[in-house]
Amino acid sequence: MNTNSLSLSIGGMTCASCVARVEKALQRVPGVVSATVNLATERAEVQTRGGDAAALLAAVEKAGYAAHVHEDDEAPTAAAPAWPVIVAAALSLPLVLPMLLSLAGIEAMLPGWLQLLLAAPVQFVLGARFYRAGWKALRARAGNMDLLVALGTSAAFGLSVQQLLAHGAQGGHGHLYFEASAVVITLVLLGKWLEQRAKRQATDAIQALNALRPQTARVRRDGVERDLPIAQLQVGDLVVVRAGERMPVDGEVLEGESHVDESLITGESLPVLRQPGARVIGGAVNGEGLLLVRATTLGAASALSRIVHLVEFAQAKKAPIQQLVDRVSAVFVPVVLALALVTLLGWGMATGGWEQAVLNAVAVLVIACPCALGLATPAALMAGTGVAARRGILIKDAEALERARQVDIVAFDKTGTLTEGRPELVACEPADGDAQALLADSAALQAGSEHTLAAAVLAAAKRDGIAITTAGNVRSVAGRGLSGEVGGRALLLGSSRFMEEQGIALSPLQARADALQAEGRTVSWLAEAGAVPRLRGLLAFGDAAKPTAAEAVRQLQSLGVRCLLLTGDSAGAAAKLAQALGITEVHAALLPQDKAALVESLRHGGARVAMVGDGINDAPALAAADVGIAMGSGTDVAMQAAGITLMRGDPRLVADALEIARLTQRKIRQNLFWAFVYNVVGIPLATFGLLNPVIAGAAMAFSSVSVVGNALLLRRWKGAAR
Repeated sequence: MNTNSLSLSIGGMTCASCVARVEKALQRVPGVVSATVNLATERAEVQTRGGDAAALLAAVEKAGYAAHVHEDDEAPTAAAPAWPVIVAAALSLPLVLPMLLSLAGIEAMLPGWLQLLLAAPVQFVLGARFYRAGWKALRARAGNMDLLVALGTSAAFGLSVQQLLAHGAQGGHGHLYFEASAVVITLVLLGKWLEQRAKRQATDAIQALNALRPQTARVRRDGVERDLPIAQLQVGDLVVVRAGERMPVDGEVLEGESHVDESLITGESLPVLRQPGARVIGGAVNGEGLLLVRATTLGAASALSRIVHLVEFAQAKKAPIQQLVDRVSAVFVPVVLALALVTLLGWGMATGGWEQAVLNAVAVLVIACPCALGLATPAALMAGTGVAARRGILIKDAEALERARQVDIVAFDKTGTLTEGRPELVACEPADGDAQALLADSAALQAGSEHTLAAAVLAAAKRDGIAITTAGNVRSVAGRGLSGEVGGRALLLGSSRFMEEQGIALSPLQARADALQAEGRTVSWLAEAGAVPRLRGLLAFGDAAKPTAAEAVRQLQSLGVRCLLLTGDSAGAAAKLAQALGITEVHAALLPQDKAALVESLRHGGARVAMVGDGINDAPALAAADVGIAMGSGTDVAMQAAGITLMRGDPRLVADALEIARLTQRKIRQNLFWAFVYNVVGIPLATFGLLNPVIAGAAMAFSSVSVVGNALLLRRWKGAAR
């Protein structure tokens, strides 16, 4: 049975333990194959076999969390209000200020009952969220950050009330700890507020892309123009786009000429000229001219929707290193509760000072909140994939990011990847002296082909005024060429290998072919099949290297990456290009399966291989590589097989993709290091009575904010291909 994907929005998660509990609840639902929950995006991605969405939502709610099915056009979560933090700080400040003044010898301690009146609203009104979430965790027989905060602050508050009742309204000889419970809650609220703000910044890329979608389009139907909602458009509609407006659809320009800004979609820094016949992307900004565009792609199939989906999918997936965090968080809260109990009993029985024992146990509970652990990896992934998307690099998932970091060999396809992919016919050499007949028959065979060499032949025939007839029984032979019938004659068109396999002698023009290939030209042959096969002639094509190709190779080599050229083209043409770009290792005349086999052999030799290509024939090699990198200007098949898609055909983006992968993984490791350090250092200090609950609360809040802030530093990355 096929699996279905379902995306859920989850509310109420606060730490890594919450993530683990929601995942377990979803995985227990019948029909669920896998469930991945992301704390930073507050999303769950579920793979099911006929699973019911209602059952999934019920399982999440039973675990103590809110959930609903995520919609593609769902508005981002509203910013958390600041007023609870402000009110909590205003009520807590009078409790803390006398403590600070006492350090200067000024006694200004508030009466005990006044302290109670100030602390109670913070504890039970502003802090009610911790009790609610903690109670839900207890009912689910689990623990989370909220439970730790609720237990810790309640212990400090309860101890203060006991002291107040025992020693009178002024506190007597007893010490009150209302300031500890109030300040801890205030700091946790502040930390969560700052964390929410930082998480919203980390999702800026998605929000910016979603903001590109126009809600209406001016459509011309039956000669009449009217504004319609995007949902009412149909493929084939004529859409009028005025200067300064965003393209409402993907389409083809029928009339007009204008420069179009596609920077937020492809990362291309300069506007590009769009004329009749050119394709435009929905969300791009029209410059100075009026364009008439025929809609070709709508809704979820549009380029912008696919980009948003890819980025969301990448941000929702877990990095392999997150598995370690999941294993730790599964036992973290129970272990902390046990440590707090040991701290309480140990200090109480050893010293008899149960007040101090309670405070030390409170400090253990507060410092140990695993918020930073839960945010360390997803925050870095969100920032890294988001900034990459803004530069025109779409990373399919966290595993592709992890593998890209380790790449030490990049294998490039030639045509359309390192070259412009717009070859021109530069020579038409007949074996029998009739160049026009050679070109006419070649054009007839390729009239229905979308291959770049076919486009060059058809363009040359049109330029020379040659009428193009229709060939019959045309068949494509993968990696070799075409066969068909023109005027009752069986013709073959393709590579030298194809001709040799069909028994066609190439000797009459071999010397000329060798000379052309030495100049870096690509050579195809035309022959007649039959009882006595004969060579008709050769066609030679020239395809210039992309202006940025040599720089791309240099950037990769500076990263310590070895560059290879894999192509189905001739050895001469491949060697000429490789020499110009600084590539020393060339493998030419390869069939699609040969490319895939070569990539596999490199991997079996211990190398981490990235394959870069743009055509259908590159798909097997893209799938065989550790990381497939597809040019967005290429085919959908290539992009489907790739782990990374480059939204424009600039090969420098390959080096940028590897660089952002390395930077993102570095941030993940930094975040996990600091998240673990906070707990590894903080918990023993609290256990041995060296950490005040207020300081513990500040450290816990700072740990969450710091890992998200560290991840957001990735947003400063610009990349080289700008």
